Amino acid sequence: MARNNSLFSRKRKSCPFSTAGIKEIDYKDIDNLKLFITDRGKVLPRRITGVSFSYQLMLKKAIKRARQMALLPFVTMD
Repeated sequence: MARNNSLFSRKRKSCPFSTAGIKEIDYKDIDNLKLFITDRGKVLPRRITGVSFSYQLMLKKAIKRARQMALLPFVTMD
């Protein structure tokens, strides 16, 4: 059976930042950062979001900076 016709083959996710042409991820763009964290405040992994490695590092750094500046919560209160 060919690998392309496998039952488990999936379409590869494309990076939303590289397709949009974004060079740097800004920590002040809270609406964009909220798309990449869970309702508990955890950063979503690359395999879920499809973000490339270099953008995942920039995303992680931007989320941490936004948390330090109190723009994003560390955890949510339930």
